[in-house]
Amino acid sequence: MKIATYNVNGVNGRLPVLLRWLAEEQPDVVCLQELKAPQEKFPQQAIIDAGYNAIWHGQKSWNGVAILARGMEIQEVSRGLPGDDEDTQSRYIEAVVNGILIGGLYLPNGNPAPGPKFDYKLSWFERLHKHAARLVELDIPVILTGDFNVMPTEQDVYKPERWVDDALFRPETRDAFHKLIAQGWTDAIRKLYPTETIYTFWDYFRNAYGRDAGLRIDHFLLNPKIADRLKSAGVDRHVRGWEKTSDHAPVWIELAEK
Repeated sequence: MKIATYNVNGVNGRLPVLLRWLAEEQPDVVCLQELKAPQEKFPQQAIIDAGYNAIWHGQKSWNGVAILARGMEIQEVSRGLPGDDEDTQSRYIEAVVNGILIGGLYLPNGNPAPGPKFDYKLSWFERLHKHAARLVELDIPVILTGDFNVMPTEQDVYKPERWVDDALFRPETRDAFHKLIAQGWTDAIRKLYPTETIYTFWDYFRNAYGRDAGLRIDHFLLNPKIADRLKSAGVDRHVRGWEKTSDHAPVWIELAEK
């Protein structure tokens, strides 16, 4: 079973790229972030025509998350991260697909830091900690995946000295990610590639993709009930080189059957 996460940076504007990638790679499940589309503007028919069912949590202009499944039922569990009834940003969706509980998330960027946006990032992380602490202990397979907007270590960022004051790399952010991992989650990419330089995002500016000046900010976290089923993982970095593409590349894992 192949599961992917992809920050599409606008599902309608990048729809040709998304559909091309789906046709070429045919992942079984896909979590999307940054739909940048209200609920009624999600391209459901195009996704259906590509062979996928979908649930989504849209928002006008910003944010937005979705889960797609190829020829499989999606049983929605919840939308929105628990813990703040006043938070209207569309950043979390949770569903069961093929016996696996999947939480698709788009964690806040947090810049500029310090400031209100950084405070929101850290408070969202605290809510994620509380929710994830329950999920990690479940007696079923659970995956948390998406754009975490965190480079966990210096290994995950090109020229880390240039990022020390950025919200994605500040000590508070990295500490929050490591606190999450310490609950018992497995970072799938680092489990299989502990020492390799692997990026999932390249800025549009300064020829970042051409220079391979990237960041690893899109992650797969696996709870103990599914971690031992991890077979392979990777980044479809060539997709970042396509015309009119997202600044992220799709990231995927492959799981052994039970």
